[in-house]
Amino acid sequence: MSAQAGTGTFAPSPGAAPLWRQVGAQASMEARLMLRNGEQLLLAVVIPVLVLVGGVRGAERVGLDFSRPAVDIFTPGVLALAVMSTAFTSLAIATGFERRYGVIKRLGSSPLSRTGLLLGKVLALLAVETVQVVLVAAVGAALGWSPTSSVSAVVAAVVALMLGTAAFASLGLLLAGSLRAEATLAAANLVYLLLLAGGAVVLPTSAYGSFGEVVTYLPSGALGEAMRTAFDATAGQTAYAVKELLVLVVWAVVGAAATARTFTWE
Repeated sequence: MSAQAGTGTFAPSPGAAPLWRQVGAQASMEARLMLRNGEQLLLAVVIPVLVLVGGVRGAERVGLDFSRPAVDIFTPGVLALAVMSTAFTSLAIATGFERRYGVIKRLGSSPLSRTGLLLGKVLALLAVETVQVVLVAAVGAALGWSPTSSVSAVVAAVVALMLGTAAFASLGLLLAGSLRAEATLAAANLVYLLLLAGGAVVLPTSAYGSFGEVVTYLPSGALGEAMRTAFDATAGQTAYAVKELLVLVVWAVVGAAATARTFTWE
């Protein structure tokens, strides 16, 4: 036994797992928690699907007149709404209560670095958003949605979704990192409802009259217009909403900078 111990056969090898394994485990846990939580599931899946079905079915009854079929307008907008639901509202509420109960503080004492924690949250968001996109697209297709299916259209949509996720996630973390959990819950839900009703995320900016030009500078309006432009089958070729994408970049950068300055971990 002494010879074996001397050669290091049974010598322990303590140490943290590689960063990618830590981030993967954290992302998996975060995604499962988001999908198991009733309120998060309501925001992530139920509300977007209800808005899509209700919007398409009710468009003719309330006299909404679009240049394209209602399903071609609502489906890209609801995809943008799904991103806003998860990357902003769900993330803000979950992070706010994690701060309140000391979860983030305890994670900070683990081998998982702050960078790894944030990467885990981002990957969890992307995983949940993938489920949302597949589900909303399937419901839209069942309602008659037939978007431009070219590679460039998909790339344009993915770029818009990624930038929208970055913008809304930075704003969600800004809210959660600077307010108490109860205040974060109230503020996140209030902002979500205001942007849903008047932020041009589901409806095009043309539906808002002269106010439409203003809402394109909101992250909701910018993401909604970028998604509708990407899937516009009447454009002849895929068009990138350059102005709206730049607006999302600005919101993401400003939100991230403000979060870095104000976020407290407990």
